[in-house]
Amino acid sequence: MKKLSVLFLAASLVLSLGSLAWGQGVLKVATEAGFMPFEYVDAATGELMGFDMDLIRAIGQVLGLEVQIDNIAWDGLIPALLNGNYDALIAGITITPERQAAVDFSEPYFESVLTVVVKDGAEVAGLDDLAGKIAAVQINTTGDFAASDLQDAGELKGVSRYDTVSDAMQAVLIGAADVVIIDLPVAKAYLDANPQAPLHHVGPVADNEFYGIAVNKNNKALLEQINAALQQLKDSGTYEEIFQKWFGAN
Repeated sequence: MKKLSVLFLAASLVLSLGSLAWGQGVLKVATEAGFMPFEYVDAATGELMGFDMDLIRAIGQVLGLEVQIDNIAWDGLIPALLNGNYDALIAGITITPERQAAVDFSEPYFESVLTVVVKDGAEVAGLDDLAGKIAAVQINTTGDFAASDLQDAGELKGVSRYDTVSDAMQAVLIGAADVVIIDLPVAKAYLDANPQAPLHHVGPVADNEFYGIAVNKNNKALLEQINAALQQLKDSGTYEEIFQKWFGAN
């Protein structure tokens, strides 16, 4: 989903010992809760909800750790991890070579793909139909990355960047943009939550991508424990239960 800014690569050269809170019975985690159904804030309770939230809490249970999750700005996630403020990040983060230069990733825990969201009636079936159009994206996501590449290649007129998925969708609804380039599960979640919106997605439009849990490169022991916990959750069927809770009806 989310693309690491090149500016953060310099920060990866600064080694941090990490908070090591996980060695004291607490796993300190940061997310950016604007990516339903992976992470979002429940309007009624203020609780952090979503597939990622359930998964990291289940990992904590396997490891016997109390999981503390903070909702912070996306652009602050990687610096906070490198500075040792958090032990791990989970926020629908796509594993890319650029990011792997800055942080370590767990084994992939989710497979996703990009889609295009358009107004009903629009004659757009994929990325090849975007000539002369403006794409709305959530800033610093793989949708942003893909749109930037299309613009550089002259296959897209322009890119408008927004802080949230809802803002990007609204841009299309009011005519400020023609399409939204976004992860397919997130598009489905938005459309399910807003059935009155005259929008639809066009299905997969790119190669699949994989999400991972980010850990400071100095926390190899924690990375091994997270990978072992992920495998245990898969072997026990707990991962599948969490998956079906959030995606089984899709």
